[in-house]
Amino acid sequence: MSRKVMDAQGRWRSKTVSLRMSPAENALLSYYAKLSGMTKQDYMIARLLQKEIVVQGNPRVYKALRHQLEALLPELRRIKSAGQVEPEWMDRLEFTLKIMEGLHEQYDA
Repeated sequence: MSRKVMDAQGRWRSKTVSLRMSPAENALLSYYAKLSGMTKQDYMIARLLQKEIVVQGNPRVYKALRHQLEALLPELRRIKSAGQVEPEWMDRLEFTLKIMEGLHEQYDA
């Protein structure tokens, strides 16, 4: 039997919901959750309940952003020479840039 877990609002999370994903979908979910600074569980709950994802800048988010941008750099160089963009990489790039724009606005205000 699984242990009961209380969320930040004091609700018991005693129900389990599962789903199947491809490895690529799981990697993309992990990417989005990591860059948002949330756990996969919290990220999925927020998205499923159509709540706004608000990224709070902290060292963990900055480190994740740096690593993801380092991973995107070879792909951007490949795109420059080949002229093609895979949809998954475009999604990652758009999500990363959206977070960076939000952090920029947060610290310029």
